[in-house]
Amino acid sequence: MPELPEVETIKRDLTKMILGKKITEVRVNNPMVIREPSPAAFKRSLEGLTIKNILRRGKLLILELSNGQALTIHLKMTGQLVYPGKAKNSRVAFHLTGGKVLDFNDQRLFGELRLISDWKKLKFVQGLGPEPFDLTLADFKDMLSKKKTKIKPLLMDQGFVAGIGNLYASEILFRAKINPERPGQSLAGKEKETLYREIKEVLSSAIKHGGSSIDDYVRLSGKRGDYVRFHQVYGREGKPCVTCGGPVKKITQGGRGTYFCLKCQR
Repeated sequence: MPELPEVETIKRDLTKMILGKKITEVRVNNPMVIREPSPAAFKRSLEGLTIKNILRRGKLLILELSNGQALTIHLKMTGQLVYPGKAKNSRVAFHLTGGKVLDFNDQRLFGELRLISDWKKLKFVQGLGPEPFDLTLADFKDMLSKKKTKIKPLLMDQGFVAGIGNLYASEILFRAKINPERPGQSLAGKEKETLYREIKEVLSSAIKHGGSSIDDYVRLSGKRGDYVRFHQVYGREGKPCVTCGGPVKKITQGGRGTYFCLKCQR
């Protein structure tokens, strides 16, 4: 699933390419991805509106429209936004002024499109924790001091902090030299500071390089994200640790694969 760096990359690309454009036509080729309102109302209500602002909250994209409503897009596992698109092969095609098309693709149909009056009232949004870049060190230390949860699942908990998923949690913990099975409250003050710093540095670097294309994720242009070549631990089970040369381990936490170095991460 695209995580914060991927969704932020798409948000920035959308802002450059489609901000201020009018939606002239909506073609719904598969209504399963439209969660509200009905596909017919979704199409009818969007046509003629202008895209006034583009936001991100956690892993959710929000396109604020000229009538005060918002088009929310959650890519889930295999969702893609491509511009300019080809229209006929997409799940939903948004025709824009200038004659080009924004395609929403989704091979497995897990994605969610909504046209709503107030995106902040979505139950999903109301349950989100703070954005990583909005966190202060003092707040982060306080949040960790109360948590008995293992640190890797905790970083992935969207109610704890928004936007971090399996890939970046592994990369962050490796760079911070913290074992993923340690409880959050077990971290010493310096470890909390290091973890806080690495969260921001890893996410910032991943955004700079357009995110990580390991499965279906692509940038708005259709090009792949380049951060994969900077991965130090994710997906490297059995390969030598880039720091100590020992084998990278893989364990399962909460049904997800966790990659780490037993020697480097304490």
